[in-house]
Order: sequence, then C-alpha cells, then structure tokens
Amino acid sequence: MKAVNHTSDHERRVLFVSYLFPPTGGVGVQRVTKFVKHLREFGWTPSVLTAANPSVPLTDDSLCHDIPAGTVIRTARTLEPGYRWKRSVGGGEAVQSGGLSAVRHGLKSIMRAAANAVLQPDPQVLWRPNAIREGLKLLEEVPHDAIIATGPPFSTFLVGAALSRETRLPLVLDYRDEWSISNQYWENKRPGWLSNRLQSRMQRSALRAADAILATTPSSAGALAGLADDAGSFARTSWIYNGFDPDDFNAGQLPEALQIDSDVRRQRFRLTCVGTLWNLNPIGPVVRAIRRLVQSSPELAATLELVLVGRRTPEQEAELDLLADTPVTVTRLPFVAHDQAVAAMRDADALLLLNAELPHADRIINAKAFEYIAARRPILSVAPRGDLWDLLVDIPETSLRRPSDTVGVADALLQLLRRHSTEGRTPSTDADISMFERRELAGELAVLLDELVADEPPTMQEALEARLTHAAV
Repeated sequence: MKAVNHTSDHERRVLFVSYLFPPTGGVGVQRVTKFVKHLREFGWTPSVLTAANPSVPLTDDSLCHDIPAGTVIRTARTLEPGYRWKRSVGGGEAVQSGGLSAVRHGLKSIMRAAANAVLQPDPQVLWRPNAIREGLKLLEEVPHDAIIATGPPFSTFLVGAALSRETRLPLVLDYRDEWSISNQYWENKRPGWLSNRLQSRMQRSALRAADAILATTPSSAGALAGLADDAGSFARTSWIYNGFDPDDFNAGQLPEALQIDSDVRRQRFRLTCVGTLWNLNPIGPVVRAIRRLVQSSPELAATLELVLVGRRTPEQEAELDLLADTPVTVTRLPFVAHDQAVAAMRDADALLLLNAELPHADRIINAKAFEYIAARRPILSVAPRGDLWDLLVDIPETSLRRPSDTVGVADALLQLLRRHSTEGRTPSTDADISMFERRELAGELAVLLDELVADEPPTMQEALEARLTHAAV
C-alpha cells in the first residue's frame, strides 16, 4: 500500500531518534538515512536527533549525500569514552598463558564485565540524559507529529519513550534487530540474569509507551507482537523490509585491491561476501565446503577467488586461515565506503550470504540481501530455513543451502564454477524487484505514520475492551 503524496501545506514532521547517523558508517545507519531521504515525497518532513560524538568504529562520508538539504539535525553529546578506549577493554585478542599478558586480559575482562553490568541496556545509555534534553528543546521549538526511535542501540528506545511521554506524540519503535537476539549474540555482550531482568523491564516499558512497533522481517514482527502483548502494550506491530536504493548503483569505484589485470580477472570466479563476519554470520561452513571442493575438483577450485569485504572477528580470520594451504585465492578487505561496497557487489561473479544455524537466526534477513538482489548477480545463501529463504526463493540465479549441509554448499560452488568455466560471466537478471526499493519502503512508513496521526487515542474503556478481546483470541 502506498501513501498518497501530500501538498506542502499539509506536510507533517516526524523526529527520528537515532544514535547512529551519517557520517557514522556501517549497515545500521542506512535504514534511517534512506527513510530521511525519501519521506518528504510522501508528505512527511523528517528531523533527526543523533549523537554529536558517537563512540563508533566506522565513518562513511559517502552516506552524507543522502541527507536532503535543510534537514533539521539536532545533536546531543554522549558521555561515553571514545571507541578506541572501548576497544582496548574489549575482547577478541589472543591470550597468552601466564605473564603480564594474562594479567592484562584478566583486568580487561573485569572492566568489561563491570561496564556491562552498570551501563544498561548498553553503553549508549550515557547519551540518554543529553539526548532527552536536546530532544525536548527541539520538539518545543519545532512542532512535530510523531517520533520514531530506531535501535540498536536500544537506549534510543528509552529516549524515544521519554520524549513521547513528555509530549504525548505517537511513538514508533523501529527494531532493526531484536533486543533479545542482540544480547544473545553480540560480541562481548553476555548479560547475566540480573541484566536480563533489568533489560526486560526496560523493553516492556518502552513497548507500553509505543503506538507502533516495526520489525524488518515477518517472523521478527510476530515475535515482537508476542512481547508487546505480554508487556500489556496496545501498539500495532508490522514490518518494513530493509531495501536498496537504485541511486547507490550509479556510481562508486571498485576498491583498489580488487582492480587486477583483466585477463587474470576473466580466469577467476570471484565469490564476494560484503559485511561483518562474526558468530551470527560465520564463514566456517563455506570454508569446509571449499576444502571439500579442493579435494574433489582441484583445477576448478584453483579458479575460485573468495573476497571478504568488511570487519572480521579473530575467530573468523582463523577460519579463513584454513584455506592457506589450498589453491583458492582469498582476498581480505577491511570496511570500505558504501559506494565501494556496492561496486564490489556488482563486480562479483556470485555473492555470498551467511547466517548461522543458531536459535532465532531464522528470523534474520541480512540488510545486504536486498543490495545483493539489486546487484543482479547470482547469490549463494548459506543460512537456516526461515525468512531469508522465503525472500530469496523466487529470486533468479539463487542457490539456498543450510550451513550444516557441507556437501550441498560444495555442490553449489561446483555448479557455479563449472558454468563460469564454460559460459563465462552469468548475465544480469531482469526480475522485477521494485518492491524492495527504499523509496517504496519509505512510502510504507508514511502510510503507518498517516494512520497513527489520524487515529484518536482510545478511551480507557476501549483500551481495556480491546485487550480483553485480544487475550480471548
């Protein structure tokens, strides 16, 4: 369903509460950035409340081009230390037995545990006091009609809930990831029972303050609807996919490390994975499949170049090291600007999507999946059955395999390599993917906002009756 474009006389204004916003880089920034870019077309003028000094590992100035001129952006300082300090007390480094190294690691573990225990729900809660103050100032200065808080970090939900309670503006909670899944799998984030209990109370409070809850996948929306119901929230729950912006595919230079001699390039089959490799997106199943392929078809395996673009944890680097004694070329790149990442996707002979076979991972659709679809290259998805499979099953030139199916992954790779050796680069597909364009998805958000501001809040009796009816069903 599309929103009807309004005239400028009827434009409404929505405040996005987003700790992450350009020039901060990474996939978590793009959803809110693209909403801000396109919402004006549907009668909604966005404002943004964000961190003045975010403690983040990545910046990407290329994303700033998506921010429309004149966008009101209000910043609030966070009291967090810089990311370099946070990383210095984080995990991930190898621990040598004995000596100062082990002592240093122990001290870091204590500091990390103490910070995780005190800073609830996340370190970005140190942004909350200034964010609420600056947000209230902005809402007093400029009339708004609604608030959207996007997380993670989930302290933004607490900021959005506080602003909504103070102003009585309708609140949308935009879950880019589920709170519980993030806590379960994020690096260096293993909350104990007390933290889990406290964060459960925080989330329930935020849900009760919300008028609408957004997820990024259908199954995630179902899980969040159950949480909202348990919390006594009357918020409507729905989902809006992440998507792709056609404008991102019109420019961007291939990273220098991938610019090789054209004759050599034609002889290689480039399998490219863009994004972070960690416990939810592990490379291990593909490494095992490649090693099997090397044993069965060493000549074809020698034409394979595995390209990794993005951040990788030490555990994932160690998995890739297992390919060192094979004829496969492994090219490891760090995080690159978004326009270069898109260029790497378009250059690939096939694109690799990874999700772990872990509890609740079936509800995850990698944000990059939509840009992979837009790149119109063959896709090899190594993921559990779930929402990602449902999304990709009708996309041409897509192979779906489970992480535990080493033989199946190796066979999919073999088929891709054989086809490349005989036919060359696979032509682009022409499937209609317009429903995944960011502009269309911004229109879906505008519909939700239109409905929220059109609705009159229920009376106490109506709310009680609605809850009793819902419970009976």
